[in-house]
Amino acid sequence: MPLIKQHWFLYALAGVCLLTLIDATSTLAGTGKWFKSHGGADAVIGTIFFCSGLILQREEIRAGLRDIRGAAIALVIIFIAAPLAAFIMGQLPLDPAVKIGLFLVSVMPTTMSSGVVMTGASGGNIAHALLITVVANGLSMVTIPFSLALLLQTVESVPIDKVRMMIQMALLVLLPLLLGLFLRPKKGAFRASLQKGIPVLNQCLILCIVWMALSEAKATVLSGGAQVLIILVLAVFFHAILLAAGFLAIRLFHIPRGRLESILFMGGQKTLPLSVLLQVKLFPQYGLALAFCVFHHFIHLMIDGYLVGRLNRARNILK
Repeated sequence: MPLIKQHWFLYALAGVCLLTLIDATSTLAGTGKWFKSHGGADAVIGTIFFCSGLILQREEIRAGLRDIRGAAIALVIIFIAAPLAAFIMGQLPLDPAVKIGLFLVSVMPTTMSSGVVMTGASGGNIAHALLITVVANGLSMVTIPFSLALLLQTVESVPIDKVRMMIQMALLVLLPLLLGLFLRPKKGAFRASLQKGIPVLNQCLILCIVWMALSEAKATVLSGGAQVLIILVLAVFFHAILLAAGFLAIRLFHIPRGRLESILFMGGQKTLPLSVLLQVKLFPQYGLALAFCVFHHFIHLMIDGYLVGRLNRARNILK
């Protein structure tokens, strides 16, 4: 039971994907398509970021500002190392849909929830992790359209409207996030309840958007065959590169325990909702791109969950 409670989101994500794909009647997929065609994905994304704004704590963000060097290292990994790694991997003879999925993941900012939780669980500075989250997601409004456009030049016949993408991201991500931050309760029991309940609600909403996107891409994913195995291998390798970049930076800049954790987890993890949103909006015909986004999320959660345990064991030995 404790194991299920700790990793319930992984099990739920696997269950949603499996049930949607194996449903012979296509009832689940048909319902998911209906919701997606009636603005369901947009509504879910807006709600996720509005709720995230409600629980962002300004005091902790201010505290995280004390470690500018660590934040800069994490941001370099997020916005420079990750797209560069994807560009190099993209030179392989891959299916265009797989490349698009890889590129989508690589340009994403860091996660809004799991990275912060893992940073705290491994003994790291949660305030610093929150700072990186806020800065990275803010910068992504500008960086994603340009970096994704550059990467997609290696994939034929995939045009991208940078201005339109920036407007969509501002309306669906930045505006709800700022609104939630503005309406955030100051103190009291209600705020404490939100701090506990919203992360769970957001994870449930992520499951909803994955379901809607997978419903649209069901036929493509089922016919993927060997491409699915290639996606799994590439996702493992890509996340391993980001972790290696984090460990290298920590060694080079002599980052101590308590501060290195946020660099590792926030630098290496990529947000799922935004990558799924862009896949749904821009590349609905490339179902395997969605598969890459979802599988990479699985993989980085599993690898980083193991890393949390290793870091905790190392901390106990040092004590």
